[in-house]
Amino acid sequence: MSADPERILVIKLRATGDVVLATPVVENLKRRFPRARISFLTEEASADMLRWNPFLDELIVLPIRRWGRMGFPGSWREQARFYRNLRRRRFDLAIDLFGNPRSAVLTWLTGAPNRVGYAFRGRRHAYNTVVTPSAQARHEVLFHLEALEAMCIPVATDRPAVAVPGSAERKVSRWLRENVPGDRILIGLNPGGGWAIKRWPPEYFGRLADALIDESGVDVLVLWGPGEEELVREVAGAMNNRPLVLPEVPLSELGAFLKRCRLLVSNDSGPMHMAAALNVPTVGIFGPTDPRAQGPWGDGHGVVRQETVDCLGCNRIDCPIGNICMTTLEPQEVLAKVRLFMPVET
Repeated sequence: MSADPERILVIKLRATGDVVLATPVVENLKRRFPRARISFLTEEASADMLRWNPFLDELIVLPIRRWGRMGFPGSWREQARFYRNLRRRRFDLAIDLFGNPRSAVLTWLTGAPNRVGYAFRGRRHAYNTVVTPSAQARHEVLFHLEALEAMCIPVATDRPAVAVPGSAERKVSRWLRENVPGDRILIGLNPGGGWAIKRWPPEYFGRLADALIDESGVDVLVLWGPGEEELVREVAGAMNNRPLVLPEVPLSELGAFLKRCRLLVSNDSGPMHMAAALNVPTVGIFGPTDPRAQGPWGDGHGVVRQETVDCLGCNRIDCPIGNICMTTLEPQEVLAKVRLFMPVET
């Protein structure tokens, strides 16, 4: 770049956890270009992860779900309007951290003179700075930071950021005062996950919850998101004790609940990455995804998986052999790992 950019766009679509892991890019850009206006383009489901980020000046939401409901021709008219407005912002620099066909086209449509993205098949033609990812297995945080390294932008921090507004903190404090007796330790369990074979069986979460309550006298808070109500019922149905169940909340309030947990046990998911970013000790349960790339980032966290299974980290969304990487991982094995991270009362 011949001059410092004045208007920067970062694009990261899809999953909440992936967006959390992209946030170090934003902070490093603001450190390098403190006078630049930085915008972030993401989808509706992940928008609250960025709405209060102190390093962002603008959040642009790609309304894919609404377009899908509108049908033709209304959707096409609205999409054309969205793309025109994106181009009118006259970005100097656009960085595609996602690299699928849609995000590559969005990057190209900005008309930014500097467009950065990864060397993935035909998508590379949307960019004029092409990033060749490392051949070594690297965490997704480091994958994102490679885009900055390709532009010779210094990386001062690799810490993801989740900002929780004060209004959410106050609302969660009221709920906890009404539902959690005294100052008992609160342990979060998250039985959800992006697709079914990433999920440890919910009845195993129930048995783990009972063991934690009986062994340590803690309170267990079961987390859930849209469409995961049945998972919560299965967890509670497998328990002898009665768990606390998260009320229906937006992502901002989920962050506030996570901050009040002393430990989170979770499948590979957005809440797992949120908790790690909030410095909540986190134990991730893994099978088809690879913790070297998607594990909880930072110190003070751990992962557990069934190491005897040969096809760990297959990254499939369905399993021809009965999801044995998760179903053969017994609650006692997970409990042994969790004990290493249990908080000590002071």
